[in-house]
Amino acid sequence: MAVLNDEVPEDDDFDANRKRGEFDHITPDDVVNGSGNPPGWLNDSELSRVRGEIPMPYVVVVPVHTDQDGRVAQVGTLLAVSDDGSIARTVVAGRVRFHETIRDAIRRSVAHDLGDLALPLIPTSVTPFMVAEFFPTPGASEYYDSRQHAIALCYVVPMAGDCTPQDETLDIEWSDPQVAMGPDFCEQVPNGCGRIIRAGLMWAGVV
Repeated sequence: MAVLNDEVPEDDDFDANRKRGEFDHITPDDVVNGSGNPPGWLNDSELSRVRGEIPMPYVVVVPVHTDQDGRVAQVGTLLAVSDDGSIARTVVAGRVRFHETIRDAIRRSVAHDLGDLALPLIPTSVTPFMVAEFFPTPGASEYYDSRQHAIALCYVVPMAGDCTPQDETLDIEWSDPQVAMGPDFCEQVPNGCGRIIRAGLMWAGVV
């Protein structure tokens, strides 16, 4: 799991001796093996409490395949079971963790949902194509998340490798971008995520 990999140096890294405060005694093995979690990591009860008090930063990724000219050829959506038991489309999303860069959050979230071999082409700039603000109150925004108030930085990210469903994801479906721009497709991606896909494809030049 590529978490904090630029803050937990190997012994032969050029900046291995740089001071990192609370992270000085955290080793790469601690992160990989799940022992000695770095400062700022929350257990389930702590996370639930924090979600009820402050907005949570997220990255949202619209995965795409591109052709040889860099144009979007396919857009990917995850098929998963929703809260009401139905099958719904969704996008790749993940919370930005303490002391984690935006690029690492994108990489980790893609690996979590699409597998370690997805090989995302991380953007050269971390400026998102849009910021979506999710609220736990229905109707407060176009974007809804029953768990929390979330600020989501949204990115279109090409995938260069093999994407396979992980954890709660049932399947990954790749669609023609023109189909994904349509209102019917947008309605299949609930809680405003369909609008994010459409805005991302327009940003990428799909008309």
